[in-house]
Amino acid sequence: MSRIGNKVINLPEGVTVTVDENNKVTVTGPKGQLTNTFDKDIKILVEGSTVKVVRPSDSIRHRSIHGTTRALLNNMIVGVNTGFSKTLEIHGVGYRATLEGNVLVLNVGFSHLVKFAIPEGINVSVPTPNEITISGIDKQLVGQFAADIREVKKPEPYKGKGIRYRGEVVRRKEGKKAN
Repeated sequence: MSRIGNKVINLPEGVTVTVDENNKVTVTGPKGQLTNTFDKDIKILVEGSTVKVVRPSDSIRHRSIHGTTRALLNNMIVGVNTGFSKTLEIHGVGYRATLEGNVLVLNVGFSHLVKFAIPEGINVSVPTPNEITISGIDKQLVGQFAADIREVKKPEPYKGKGIRYRGEVVRRKEGKKAN
């Protein structure tokens, strides 16, 4: 029994869900519209202001995709209603980020600047030179873009320099000692 898959999703005000015969789900809300195609065996039932995900049998395959389908559908509904956001912090002397049009430019201690083209559907803001805020309606896209930026200069354990998520704890190590 999937505890996540059996939960009913309540639709917020202003969000509509439509399902066609190929299990292509379109979720429309105040922030935009998302579309995804789910497995044909899983039934997605829209009843008034609730959405329910039902699996046809207790086979291993159906059980494995039941909760995943419900979680992805819930993320789509939350995304078009409130959106998702991740904040990255840059630690290090001289490390900073700037926004040049549709390109995020990072200066993180390399001999060159690292440039990221901002994908469609994502908003990036740099409130301070040491902070990057990534927001959008697609949770996977926001998280992947934030992970790609963090990958450029992961936080290192000796001085704590690098790019990290807000609230991320970096376990510090003690350096070498002289005798």
